[in-house]
Amino acid sequence: MHHTWHRDRYAIMSSSISSADIYRGFVNQLRYPEDYINKIVHGDCIDVMKALPSGCVDLVVTSPPYNLKNSTGNGMKNGRGGKWSNAALIKGYSHHDDCMPHEDYVAWQRTCLTEMFRLLSDDGAIFYNHKWRVQNGLLQDRSDIVKDFPVRQIIIWRRKGGINFNPGYFLPTYEVIYLIAKTKFRLVPKANAYGDVWEFGQEMHNPHPAPFPVELIERIVGSTDAQTVLDPFVGSGTTALASLNLGRNFIGIDVSDHYCNMAVARLMGHDLSRLSDESKPKQNTLFNVDIESEP
Repeated sequence: MHHTWHRDRYAIMSSSISSADIYRGFVNQLRYPEDYINKIVHGDCIDVMKALPSGCVDLVVTSPPYNLKNSTGNGMKNGRGGKWSNAALIKGYSHHDDCMPHEDYVAWQRTCLTEMFRLLSDDGAIFYNHKWRVQNGLLQDRSDIVKDFPVRQIIIWRRKGGINFNPGYFLPTYEVIYLIAKTKFRLVPKANAYGDVWEFGQEMHNPHPAPFPVELIERIVGSTDAQTVLDPFVGSGTTALASLNLGRNFIGIDVSDHYCNMAVARLMGHDLSRLSDESKPKQNTLFNVDIESEP
């Protein structure tokens, strides 16, 4: 059986992106660290993470798709009164419709978390952003996803705003960030003074349907001494941008080539003068990866 993947390399410079060589092979032909550090990798996050060595990152900061369109309510469903007809997530993500059966979604996210945790250094941590919701009249708090992982703390991200058409409960104004930590994880001095309720407005000028505010990620990364930060759902590249703002390295992964290109374009304008040519961010693009089949 014939298998191919293309690796399109886009060098991020202060003024332009230039494409270069296209390679063919398998995902395990990517080389660590040169094909990962300060690069956006297009591919399935589980496949890409499995190709990385254990303990290779110090911090994971991510926000997966929330599976919002698999809902017992009418908020995110098409053809249900048009209440969310202009919502950015009404069509899902560019390569993910955000409508998996709940049991499949939980299994997928637990597999993702297992790989994230394996990649952490002995003093590393995962900051896993998610959203609680009401399903069939009861709170769905995502405990089925994080069960048995070492959750040390839940941080409340008060987002402000929002819309609620359900008279059965009050307007949700926050999301949660699970701090899933290795035993030796510690914050930098004085960072604990931030407390566990953070107020950051939503990112309003980002074409991605569910972007992080840069300031939120800067608080997380800046509260640690992590040198390499992973985001396996990197989207428009906010985690990468925040990491560079603080002089840290990043690894970004996304299944959507559209979002990978969005992230690269967003990073173009960043001041990369302090980085060597070898460590400047690039995009390594994987297409049609099939690592389970024999060559």
